[in-house]
Amino acid sequence: MDDVVLLEKEDLVRLAKTAMPFGKYKGSLLIDLPEPYLLWFADKGFPEGRLGMLMKLSLEIKINGLTHLIEPLKQRPTVH
Repeated sequence: MDDVVLLEKEDLVRLAKTAMPFGKYKGSLLIDLPEPYLLWFADKGFPEGRLGMLMKLSLEIKINGLTHLIEPLKQRPTVH
């Protein structure tokens, strides 16, 4: 098995609420990043830490055609 990522339910909300902090798609939500852009990172190396993990998760969701599961989370206000 390659990289095993333990998914927390909060990570799905983070995908729907977190903006890309740099690069061509700065300001775009992580779940809205184009698949080719995420594939480029998969080839070159994802950033370290939570950002990289969330980008990997976004790619997996896109590859498996599950982006519709994140859409409702984009509409909800963040609860603190």
